[in-house]
Amino acid sequence: MNANEPRRNRLISVTLDEASIGRGTSDQEHERQIAIYDLIEENDFGLPDRDDGPYALKISLHDAKLAFEISNEAQEVVAAHILSLTPFRRLLKDYFLICESYYDAIRSATRAQIEAIDMGRRALHDEAAALLQERLKGKIVCDLDTARRIFTLVTALHWKG
Repeated sequence: MNANEPRRNRLISVTLDEASIGRGTSDQEHERQIAIYDLIEENDFGLPDRDDGPYALKISLHDAKLAFEISNEAQEVVAAHILSLTPFRRLLKDYFLICESYYDAIRSATRAQIEAIDMGRRALHDEAAALLQERLKGKIVCDLDTARRIFTLVTALHWKG
């Protein structure tokens, strides 16, 4: 690949299936749009043994599972994967609790306390991203930063506002 050729292992769009996910409050929609923007802006995303990217990702929600539908630039579906969210339940619960603590701390805690809570939040985020990579192994290839951004989007889908 020459320097002028765009990277193929990347996402160029992410859409949410409104029929299964539904629209959220304005705050929830804002968080979802930020998560999608961040994910598209910087990612390393591919399919094993394929070189037909860049890709478009459509996410839908079915019971406690995320469905990933991946299309190429010609808008042909090239892969579909179902990801159970059950292994993420504890991490999501803990992540929301620590985020709540963080927002409370911003109002009254010392800088050192806020930084300690934020370190815990980042550690949970890293743990969830590593779990996501593990659960997608052999199906989707992404670096840890991309997995973090996908987890951010998952949290935005479950955030109550």
